[in-house]
Amino acid sequence: MDRMTLLSRIGAAIAAIGDEGFPPALTGLLQGVAPYSYTVVFGYSGSSRPLDLYDDFPASKRRIFVSDYQEGPYLLDPFYLAVARPVAAGLYRMRDLAPDRFYQGEYFRNYYIQTGLAEEIGFFVDFPKGATVVLSLMRQERAFSNRDMKALEELCPVVEACIRRHWADLPTRFDLDAPDRRGIALRTQVEQSFHSFGDGLLTAREREIVEHTLKGHSAEAVGRILGISPGTVRIHRRNIYTKLRISSQGELFSRFIQTLGRI
Repeated sequence: MDRMTLLSRIGAAIAAIGDEGFPPALTGLLQGVAPYSYTVVFGYSGSSRPLDLYDDFPASKRRIFVSDYQEGPYLLDPFYLAVARPVAAGLYRMRDLAPDRFYQGEYFRNYYIQTGLAEEIGFFVDFPKGATVVLSLMRQERAFSNRDMKALEELCPVVEACIRRHWADLPTRFDLDAPDRRGIALRTQVEQSFHSFGDGLLTAREREIVEHTLKGHSAEAVGRILGISPGTVRIHRRNIYTKLRISSQGELFSRFIQTLGRI
């Protein structure tokens, strides 16, 4: 994209702030810099169900990318978990935020792989009262090059300023008085989910093992997080499988998703 076209598209996005034409105008700007397949803008606040602020998925894709995601898998999404940490505003590759075994984990193999994406990157934009917008750019056929990332990173100030202005009311869309909002030292829904998982069967340590395993951490990484040896982690996993009468991480993932529906 030449400089004049770039400036024109920046101007169009700014002019559309506050109007329903803003998300398509912003998408047009980003597509001109680094073409990609799909856009989705999610609003997050603590453990609340993510808000689909905008997306351009065809009807055949929207269920897996939006409806199914909002039903529970978002709790294991590296972008959601990064928001919960939180990370600083900016542009991130999902693979840079994901745990070490994310692409071998059950969230990826049972849910994310269905999206058919080659790569997903996201602009993270922070709001008052702990709310965050993540603007995801998704490619189906190939990953974003370093050149693509550099060009998009140069637009971060424009993207962040426009998003903050257009969705300025985002914090009011969530129940910010709820006891589990981010910034209050109470359990998030993720923790509540794992707290109830395997109720009456698993110990507190075993629930921790389940949580980090499903998020995509290897036995070595779980060991470092919990201060135990990888061998001990593997022993715990075997005991978990025995207690739950399952034999694979796929079954473990399915059990966890079922738990979400009961909370």
